[in-house]
Formats: sequence, structure tokens, C-alpha cells
Amino acid sequence: MKNHRSFASDNNAPVHEKVMQALSEANKSDVIAYGDDLYTTDAERKFRHYFQSEVEVFFVFNGTGANVSAISNLTHSYHGIITAETSHMNNDECGAPEKFSGCKLLTVKTSNGKISVDDIKKFLHSKGFEHHSQPKVISISQPTELGTLYKPEEILKLAHFADEHDMYLHIDGARIANAVAALNISLAELITYTGVDVISFGGTKNGMMYGEAVVFINNLLASDFKYVRKQSMQLASKMRYISAQFNAMFYDDLWLKNARHANKMAKYLELKLEETPEIKITQPVETNAIFAIVPKQIIEPLQKEYFFYVWDDDRNEVRWMTHFQTTADDIDNFIKSLKNLLR
Repeated sequence: MKNHRSFASDNNAPVHEKVMQALSEANKSDVIAYGDDLYTTDAERKFRHYFQSEVEVFFVFNGTGANVSAISNLTHSYHGIITAETSHMNNDECGAPEKFSGCKLLTVKTSNGKISVDDIKKFLHSKGFEHHSQPKVISISQPTELGTLYKPEEILKLAHFADEHDMYLHIDGARIANAVAALNISLAELITYTGVDVISFGGTKNGMMYGEAVVFINNLLASDFKYVRKQSMQLASKMRYISAQFNAMFYDDLWLKNARHANKMAKYLELKLEETPEIKITQPVETNAIFAIVPKQIIEPLQKEYFFYVWDDDRNEVRWMTHFQTTADDIDNFIKSLKNLLR
């Protein structure tokens, strides 16, 4: 690969310099382990400020750990988890949700990554029937794995449906900052006021070194989660190094600034791609991901210059992602290479 910038994933981005500074500051002396420290207390307070609610916050190492521990806390092994066929939970967690929760994933086929109440109704026939897994959790990604967004009213409708049918609504928010930035509303408006029960709140993809949070908006569901987190191997002894990163991200709204920039760069890439009729964008560009069908012959040579993933081999569909350090020059150079290969 010739170029240092890739368009594969926001996971490939470096750590934001302010996060690195926060880690260094947290590294100067002894503090009490397992979250009994001022860094963690401060971070929890900040979460409650943004959610505008007395949420219960638990820091974990990674996104899969956040999803799996959150789901495990809400379910018994005879339950089912309704999620999009394209979801990270279904495709990219190596069966961890099934293994650790014991639950069955009940997947919904979707063209845009989103699921609706109408998609979920078909699973209600299993309710009360002892031969079937009992649907208990609706899990959506915000943004979806296809970069698309749920509007607040769509989440509210799902939450009401879940409540009516003795289910919970979980959000995989690995890129929740990109959703909040794109919709230009508050975190409380998007999550708290729409009736979400629990969210896996991402940090790694938005400028942190590592670390996510499981946030219970319905804090009554959090009473036993500390035990689930421990059994899930997600309890950090030196928790200050996760908490300090979130403190840096929340200071002066860095988490939103990073996300806004990533989204802006994706829109700039979309604009530049309009100059190349051979490229067909397949999903609305709403956050920091672009999905596109490209001529097969250019994929491999372009990957040698700029690393990215093929999303669907059969369709020659690829995914290009931007992040907080992507620049307009990066995109201009990428487009130049792409056009040279199309000649």
C-alpha cells in the first residue's frame, strides 16, 4: 500500500492527540482500581449530563464486549434477539452473542440496514409457545452497518412496540457520535426521550485508543450488570484509562467535532464521486460511510494504493469510510488514483 491513509475503517485511525494527553495525565500517580477513582466518577457524571438522565454507566474494553454483556444482562438463554441481517452482532462478532447469552439471533432481511415494527411483528407468533425462542430484545445499530440513520420517531416507534410486547430496545452505538452529529440533535433527544433501554456507546471508532460504555437509560435494568460485566471479562482493573479517554472526548464536545468532520469528509467524497459515472453509490451517505459498486478490474489495484474492504463480492460493492483525521487532500488524491485506473 503506497499511501498512509486508508478508507477501510475508522478503526484504522490514530488516537486523537487530546486523548493521548488525557492518558498521559492519568498515568502520573496511584489511583484506586476497578472504577473507584475520580476519573471514572467524572466520566459517569458527563454521561448523565449528555443523556439528561440518571443513567447507569459501565465502562468496557470493546464493542463486542459491550453488545454481548448488555444483551446477556437482559435475557435468559431461551430468549431471542431480533436484529438486522446486516448488523455487527450478526456478522462480525464471531457468534459471541449466541455463545455468551445462549440466545438465538432472529434476523431481519433489510436493504438499508434498518428494521421496522412491521419487520418484527412476524416474530410475535412465538410468544408463549414453548417450542420457540421467545423474542425479548430488539437490537438496532445507530448508524446502521450501511451508514444509514434511524430518525428519532422511528426509534420511538420501536421502543413503544418493545414495551407493549414485554421486550427491550438495545442500540449498538459503536458510531453513535456520527449519528448525533448527522441528525444535529442532542443525545437525549435521540436516545433518552425515545425510550431506548440500553445503548452500547462507542469511543474507539471516534478517536479513542480503546474503550466503550454500556449505558442503561432504564437504570432499573442495571442492578446486576456489574456481575455480568465481570463474568464477561470486561471489568478493567485500571479503569481510569478508559474513563480518562471519555473525559477528553466530552471536553469541549470533541466527540461531536470528530464525528462532524468524519461525516463532512464522507459527503465530500460523495461529491467527488459524482464526477465518475462508472461508480454507483448504493446507500444514502448519511454518516461517514460510502457504499458503492465499482468496476471489478479496478478494485485490487486501487486497494494496493488505498486499503479498503469489499462489501459484496457478487456485486463488486465496496465500502469506503472516513474518520476524524481524513482530509480533503486525502480524498482528492484517492479520486485521482481512482480516475487514473478507470482510464
